[in-house]
Amino acid sequence: MTDGAAPRRRGRPPRSAGDDGPGTRERILAAARTEFSGRGYDKTSMRGIGRAAGVDAALVHHYFGTKEAVFAAAIEVDFEPALTVDAILGDSLDGLGERLARHFLAIWENPATRTPLLAVIRSALTHEAAAKVLRGVVLRRLLERVAAELDVPDPRLRAELAASHMMGIVIMRYVLELEPLASTPPARIVALVAPTLQRYLTEA
Repeated sequence: MTDGAAPRRRGRPPRSAGDDGPGTRERILAAARTEFSGRGYDKTSMRGIGRAAGVDAALVHHYFGTKEAVFAAAIEVDFEPALTVDAILGDSLDGLGERLARHFLAIWENPATRTPLLAVIRSALTHEAAAKVLRGVVLRRLLERVAAELDVPDPRLRAELAASHMMGIVIMRYVLELEPLASTPPARIVALVAPTLQRYLTEA
């Protein structure tokens, strides 16, 4: 450090024109979602997120710490509809496989939710840090919740098998766009896969 230079302080960076207090974190998170969706995990930077949000990159670090942490926060928002499991679980396990398949496909059939989710999946397939975050979100918010309601041996394994079945459909239908699966009506897919999901989740 040169003579007379002020020591660098840790913590919250100085306020700037882009830091308007309330709503700043949400604006950063919205910018992060856009950046990750458009550029993928590898090409997204904290500096780029800050620039898109109109704040200094130091403020992004202040709120989230690391790129992995801001990615986790962003995909929790993107996955929120898919992670709402009350409607899937219902009042009984009867029809659980059908409800799971119908709910899951409805999320992916909606262009507003499909676009950011596709970016998340593609990032997770090519970058371990993104895959780690996705595993943590899905396990904590979805699979563990479903497994807790199952009265079968190895409930966590059963929930993971059901999730892997649906994620395989997502990759084949929406990422690779393989025919005839890509153009099969969702109702037809639900009818075909629901019995298998029901067996995973309910049969001892």
